Amino acid sequence: MKKSLAILAAVLSLSVHANEKLIVGATPVPHAEILEFVKPTLAKEGVDLDIKVFTDFIQPNQQLALKNLDANYYQYRPFLDDFNKTRHTDLVPVVGVHIEPFGAYSTRIRNLSELKDGATVSIPNDPVNTGRALVLLHEAGLIKLKDPSNTLATPKDIAKNPHNFKFKELESAMLPRVLDQVDLDMINTNYALEAGLNPAKDALVIEGADSPYVNFLVARPDNKDSVAIQKLAKALTSPEVKAFIEKKYSGAVLPAF
Repeated sequence: MKKSLAILAAVLSLSVHANEKLIVGATPVPHAEILEFVKPTLAKEGVDLDIKVFTDFIQPNQQLALKNLDANYYQYRPFLDDFNKTRHTDLVPVVGVHIEPFGAYSTRIRNLSELKDGATVSIPNDPVNTGRALVLLHEAGLIKLKDPSNTLATPKDIAKNPHNFKFKELESAMLPRVLDQVDLDMINTNYALEAGLNPAKDALVIEGADSPYVNFLVARPDNKDSVAIQKLAKALTSPEVKAFIEKKYSGAVLPAF
């Protein structure tokens, strides 16, 4: 009888552990690194964190909508809102974790004032990041947008381009690869970090700490309030994670809590 009870207890224990498995999609830097940092903490709380790394911005949302992932961590609200609208999904933000200030980089100049007329400027080609890059260029005084508050601005929304810059739109992940081929390269911080750039030192202009582009942990309406998701949300916004971000990224990534 005791042996049967022991076997039953073991089976129940395994079932509970399996129910707490959490599959989370993320881009490599800094998202997957931050998830790796909280993985041991979650393990102690009975959550088996399985991190799936993606190198693009579309698949993590598609896989989450298809329920191949339980959550993802790599995007900010404007991007999520645009994805939901254009892909007819209803993914939801759970908690904001950090900010990655967007920056402009170059191997050809050391100061924005050195940009020549007709210079080639590469920018992301997805709607939200295109707008983000153009707003930063507007704030730097290089161009003038019709509406600087338009987060979905495109090159067609440029009111004044006094230096006749030529804009080259590329997939975000491709931008670091063309750094030596353009005069100015507008790169998302996660891709800049992966390429070995230090946004705090290498960017010629960069967003401030007041950037509205907070990166969120994202889930679905059916699981956002689950015990495992909420444990992950709590871990990602802990004092330990704040200290980890500040120490590891030295200002290139900023805690949002």
